[in-house]
Amino acid sequence: MNDDEAVDMRTHNKLATREAISAAALRLAVEQGPEGLALVRVRDIAATAGVSPRTYNNYFSSREEAICAIESDRARRLGRALLSRPAGEPLDQAITAAVIEHYGTAEPDKVGLRMIMCTPALEGEALKAFTTAEEPLADAIAERVGTDPAHDLFPHVMAAAIAGAIRVAGRHWINSDDTVSFASVLRRAIAHILPSPDPGDT
Repeated sequence: MNDDEAVDMRTHNKLATREAISAAALRLAVEQGPEGLALVRVRDIAATAGVSPRTYNNYFSSREEAICAIESDRARRLGRALLSRPAGEPLDQAITAAVIEHYGTAEPDKVGLRMIMCTPALEGEALKAFTTAEEPLADAIAERVGTDPAHDLFPHVMAAAIAGAIRVAGRHWINSDDTVSFASVLRRAIAHILPSPDPGDT
């Protein structure tokens, strides 16, 4: 194994550990019921994830952060998903495809998503993650349209609109008929902010 492979393996292992802790935290909170967040203990999360409490503390500073980590990490990766779309693809199509492929290819856990979106402390943590994700998404939009995000409002407004549409879609989906797929709701939400305006109209 060369140095690059070793780094990749360490990165993969860290990501897997982070995801395992987050999944364990959310599962325990859901199992505890409506007041589950207050009842979840760090030692229980660590034991369920198969790590030590010290390892847990190396990754997360709060239960809220741990529970929302999978969703927050996904939000932060959306910019990379957009940049991976074909270069010649129109922006509105690229955004729709990136969002659907990133969020809509697997149905979220409706119970877990409902807990995150309906528990004030968790909703605040998730909102913080989406806000943090707006900058890399704006940079990705700016790169695709060939504009400077430091001087152009368009990429930032569009990034905020996309993040908002995803949040609204999630909230609508957890209260919708079980036969409606999240991808379907998400596609309808994104359609309300597309097609995008001319980036010169800023």
